[in-house]
Amino acid sequence: MSENTLSVAKEIKEGRYMMIDGIPCRVVQIDISKSGKHGSAKMRIVGIGVFDGQKKIALTPGDADVQVPAIERRRVQVLSVSGNTANVMDAENYEVYDIEIPPEVTGVETGKELEVMECMGRKKVERMR
Repeated sequence: MSENTLSVAKEIKEGRYMMIDGIPCRVVQIDISKSGKHGSAKMRIVGIGVFDGQKKIALTPGDADVQVPAIERRRVQVLSVSGNTANVMDAENYEVYDIEIPPEVTGVETGKELEVMECMGRKKVERMR
């Protein structure tokens, strides 16, 4: 898995991902104040945590570096389902592990494929394929 990369804050767009307070977040809103007499434009970036769903806010100069998380999307096949947990196998490296099924993903059953987001050693089911 690759490491987080750096990007200039003013290049971040809504719908992309960035690290806010050490948590990978999906950017949902960006407010930019105009540059003033004493420096560059300031940015207020609002993000929603990928794994916890919490709202995070970053205040930064537009020309500052921000961290962008390395996010991988993988296909997995469901081997079995028990309650809200599925035992799945990665389609690429054949790794088998258990993963929690979020309430918004419905119809998960043996033999189906899921799309899983992996970032910073954590995994989350995104959707059915």
